[in-house]
Amino acid sequence: MEAVDVRGRFVWHQLMTRDVPGAKNFYSGLVGWNAQPWPLDPNYTVCHAAEVPVAGIMEMPADLPPDVASHWIQYIGTRDVDATAEAAVRAGGSILKPPSDMAGAGRYAVLSDPQGAVFAIIDPENARPDHVGTPPLGAFSWHELATSDNEAAFAFYSGLFGWDAMQRMDMGPTGVYLVFGQNGVQRGGMYIKPADWPAPPNWMPYAHVPNVDVSVANLESVGGQILVEPMDVPGGSRIASLTDPAGAPFAIHSFPSAAAAAAQPKPKPKPKESLAVRARAAGKQVQKQVKKQARVAGKAARKHAKVAGKAAKKAAGKVARKVAGKMAKAQKAARKAFSRVVGKAKARVKSKVSKVSKKSKVSKKKAARKK
Repeated sequence: MEAVDVRGRFVWHQLMTRDVPGAKNFYSGLVGWNAQPWPLDPNYTVCHAAEVPVAGIMEMPADLPPDVASHWIQYIGTRDVDATAEAAVRAGGSILKPPSDMAGAGRYAVLSDPQGAVFAIIDPENARPDHVGTPPLGAFSWHELATSDNEAAFAFYSGLFGWDAMQRMDMGPTGVYLVFGQNGVQRGGMYIKPADWPAPPNWMPYAHVPNVDVSVANLESVGGQILVEPMDVPGGSRIASLTDPAGAPFAIHSFPSAAAAAAQPKPKPKPKESLAVRARAAGKQVQKQVKKQARVAGKAARKHAKVAGKAAKKAAGKVARKVAGKMAKAQKAARKAFSRVVGKAKARVKSKVSKVSKKSKVSKKKAARKK
């Protein structure tokens, strides 16, 4: 039988926690996993999605410091664990758990990259072929690395697993989001975490759920806390990030329904757009929404200003009419006063003319008598 190619694939996911019962209840309720004891070690819990094992849950080892928080470890495939571990050290990484064999699982080792993110490598005994297309419900579909130097981190992992840089997206002030993959399949993304984030560099997995909003609505009942509220991303998907009851970061997403997808026009064939590409593009959507809200606010402000202008104009018109009315009254009064003055002047002139006329007549009579 031909061996399955596992190099560079995320073939297993394991939760290290201090609350195994709480984790089993949480992820069963959130993702729909069926948590069962592993037949080869009942202390180890195997989570199944549609009867396919997808993840494991184990108690935090006693030799780890008590301040080590619950966390997920991603297992990346390789057919030579020892050589890969040695290559990791030469490239600046560290070996946290040397290569060893586990019956029923395979040979594995736990490492950290040069920036401090923890991951594991494994040569699995029973590897399945890589899934093509939309991942099944409950399966993992994306893996995101928050780090202090994404270019250096990519060079490290690329050297170990042959990953390709499939896209570099300029996210503005937050830097470049580097999408990696291999053989034309996108596997995850790397970005520089904000300086004020208290967590060290780390990997976070995304799991496929039927409906992100329903899962988040039930989050409180299963004991989790929301980190990023459900949001739309390009392509019609919904995503959210959260923490489980013990504080381990985790992300979920839901794809558009089959009916909705069928109603959409079929696009031209192109490489499958990953969830993280859509998720990071959501940042641009948020910026667009902010600009749109600003435009709406500006429009509303202009409308209010227009209304206020009209009101002011109306009020000014009212005042103007009132003033004009008063001026008209004043002018009318002035005309009356002027008419009275003119009338009196005319009367005085007429009186004087009359007197002069009388005197003239008397003078004429006197003159006539003298003759």
